[in-house]
Amino acid sequence: MTKKHTIVLFAFHQCQLLDVAGPSSVFGVANSTANRMFYDVKVVSPHGGLIATSCGVSIATLAPTAVSAKAIDTILVAGGVKTAMRGCIEGTATRRWLKRCIQAASRFGSVCSGTYILAELGELDDLRVATHWANCDDLAAQFPGLSVDRNSLFVVSGKAWTSAGVSTGIDMALAMVEQDIGRSIADKVAKFMVLYSRRPGHQSQFSEMLNAQITAGSPFAELISWLEGRIAEPIVAVSLASRCGLSERTFYRKFVAATGLTPAQFIQNARLERARTLLATPLSLKVIATQSGMGSAARLSLAFERKFGLSPSTFRKMHHVERGREVSAGAPRPS
Repeated sequence: MTKKHTIVLFAFHQCQLLDVAGPSSVFGVANSTANRMFYDVKVVSPHGGLIATSCGVSIATLAPTAVSAKAIDTILVAGGVKTAMRGCIEGTATRRWLKRCIQAASRFGSVCSGTYILAELGELDDLRVATHWANCDDLAAQFPGLSVDRNSLFVVSGKAWTSAGVSTGIDMALAMVEQDIGRSIADKVAKFMVLYSRRPGHQSQFSEMLNAQITAGSPFAELISWLEGRIAEPIVAVSLASRCGLSERTFYRKFVAATGLTPAQFIQNARLERARTLLATPLSLKVIATQSGMGSAARLSLAFERKFGLSPSTFRKMHHVERGREVSAGAPRPS
């Protein structure tokens, strides 16, 4: 019988519920999808028992004494309220237990602002890390020994895995499933969890579509939401203007004022953002061009290189996830 892979999620009073529930759900669904109990998931807190998360929902946890550090394969630390994060590792016994777990585990990491806890323990020195976008500057200032990646959804540096804000813990957990059991299972888990797409670590925390929806206001926020589901289809400005109840000239002027882009530029950027996400899949460039609305592989390659400074094939090679290597956004770290 194959040994179970023990995963511990370290939680605490006022932690983010999704930082714990997101990854643990991925591992649980992976067990069901693989038709075997590959993962044994445990939630541990400094003293065990019920803890209240930041949204008010309480979860049951084990005490550190109930879990041997040597039995842990992966340990992930949740994020949460800053005062609570500092308080959860004030106890010497908890700090020592966490450091033993990290040393013994084949993989360790954090979700969202949990990076602060690992940094405070001295476990991320000289590594590139991710955290919630709102904490990047503060984390870099508090721990100048870290290289804080402000864009990536998650970063892998050796055996350290760190994710950005909240829901990105799900993306990181899916990457772990792919590494452990295979891409086919990870894709099936994502499909079962009704995720729009599997997002690679190198994808930015910031969605251009979402940012535009937030800043554009009515009627363009609704239009952008409508566009997102039709980005692969032919789109003409006159139909967009009609949908907003505006003349084409008025639509153009107001859209530029609201988004800073012409309608054509906005649609092109949205299509390239979709293409960048799809490049993390095994799909051919021709299929990606079709599904992103770029039309042809040649047109996609030209536009992609103009926007991102490298070809789609080079982008794929740079960000391919390999066991034991650092992966994420941007150029590889110099040696």
